[in-house]
Amino acid sequence: MLNLEEIESRKYISLETFKKNNQLVRTPVWFVIKNNLIYVVTREKTGKIKRLKNNQQVKMATCTIKGKIIGQWFSGNAKFLSEEENRKAIEMRDKKYGIMAKIAKFLSKGKGDLVAFSIKPD
Repeated sequence: MLNLEEIESRKYISLETFKKNNQLVRTPVWFVIKNNLIYVVTREKTGKIKRLKNNQQVKMATCTIKGKIIGQWFSGNAKFLSEEENRKAIEMRDKKYGIMAKIAKFLSKGKGDLVAFSIKPD
């Protein structure tokens, strides 16, 4: 069984999503944990959002900023959030990542609005 407390202090997880042809795509992402759920904030026009709309099954492992896997893989199901849940997830992410989150918001603003999704580990 996955212990979320063990990964909570890490900065990145490699998020594995799947294309329509089942080809996997790994992306290092920031994350926060609350109530046994993992939350990821991104932009609405990113590839991972497009892939999640087709297949909510994901795999994750802790990783470095460059995506080098440093933890065990585990699977889960992603779920898009309500507007209120989305706002809270963004606040949690901003608190955890501070000034880096502000910089990321500015640099990524061309990819649409901020959106968040939760992942329930299997």
